[in-house]
Amino acid sequence: MKKLSTALIVIVLLFTSCSSDDDIILLPQCFNAFNLTEIEINNTSAVVGWEDQNDSANFIVEYGPTGFEIGDGAIVNTTTVSATLTNLEANTSYDYYVKSVCSITNAALWSEVKTFTTIGNPVVPEFLQNLSQLNIYTENLADLTPSAYAFEYNINSTLFSDYAHKQRIIALPEGSAMTFIDDGLPEFPDNTVIAKTFYYNIDDRDESLGKTIIETRVLIKTNGVWETGDYKWNSDQTEATLDLEGSTVEVVWVDEDGVANNVSYEIPSNTDCFTCHQTFENKTPIGPKLRSLNFDIDGVNQLQTLITNQQLSGVTDPSSIGVLPNWEDDSFSREERARAYLDINCAHCHAPGGICEIQSTLDLRFETSFEDSEIFSRRFSMSGRISTYNPGFSMPWIGTTMIHEEGVDLIQTYLNSLD
Repeated sequence: MKKLSTALIVIVLLFTSCSSDDDIILLPQCFNAFNLTEIEINNTSAVVGWEDQNDSANFIVEYGPTGFEIGDGAIVNTTTVSATLTNLEANTSYDYYVKSVCSITNAALWSEVKTFTTIGNPVVPEFLQNLSQLNIYTENLADLTPSAYAFEYNINSTLFSDYAHKQRIIALPEGSAMTFIDDGLPEFPDNTVIAKTFYYNIDDRDESLGKTIIETRVLIKTNGVWETGDYKWNSDQTEATLDLEGSTVEVVWVDEDGVANNVSYEIPSNTDCFTCHQTFENKTPIGPKLRSLNFDIDGVNQLQTLITNQQLSGVTDPSSIGVLPNWEDDSFSREERARAYLDINCAHCHAPGGICEIQSTLDLRFETSFEDSEIFSRRFSMSGRISTYNPGFSMPWIGTTMIHEEGVDLIQTYLNSLD
């Protein structure tokens, strides 16, 4: 052991004596890449960037599904502080790392991990068999989360549909916008998809308990013409299937007063859809008139949001557009509230070009003057048709299976005030 230790000392002295300060090469520090940022993300690729404080460097980017081990990912080599990551899956979470390489023998450590998620596939403007195939929603369909290519909207006064809740979505072709015409419907570009989903909360007092989704009605504009289709949700709430024949679904829910309710909810046939969604025998949307969208949501005007997001063109100031009153808002007059209710619930049929134009002289559009509306002369007929539910006689003719008590109270009070 003593001889071995002596030999090691000799070797160390030999190397020390044969070297000089001039032979020691000190490499400059190669700094880590930092401030990793995603510049652009779509459904199949992403452009990422970072900062670097080295005088000059090449870079290695390694990426893969979240949780992958370094050495198992895909590699991109680049001489700039950005890189395009390709062959990605939609709606998928990815990790990536960046390494600065100052020379062949001098490289920094890997950066901290950065994570991003790709967006979903573009909306498909076709009536495919399953709702999931249209890509209107993100992967978990029952969450009703709009895809990145769609946006949710609300209207100020809502149509009564047996107390069902509704979610409204518009998906515009990428890079396009709705175009302002007047206070009514905007001009929608071809391949626009409008979807309205009907559901009941299990208990309106506690939405966390979940919901029962019944149907998703879809409008698609193709070559200047709107087409309708209806998707019926399965009992597992995992998928909705195209169903043009209509059906009835039994639903039970608890309202805000804690009262249990049940309804034989009627999903309309495609023929039923055309009954209401038509003007002069052309299919058309009903709800998304600009005057119905012209109100604040969380303190921000909804139309202004659409303008800012370049989803509505041809107008810059929402104040130049009329407003349809919220029929539930007591700050409006009784007449304004009643006329707003009649507009959203009745005017798609009782107006020029509507299906009831020949059978009835009523014109229930909000903008129609009281004198021209014929409300006064038809007030007794209106009262009789809304006060009881009698299929084939009561109004609305289709779309409900019960009396809307709050709405009827408002209209009856208004009609009685006209005497």
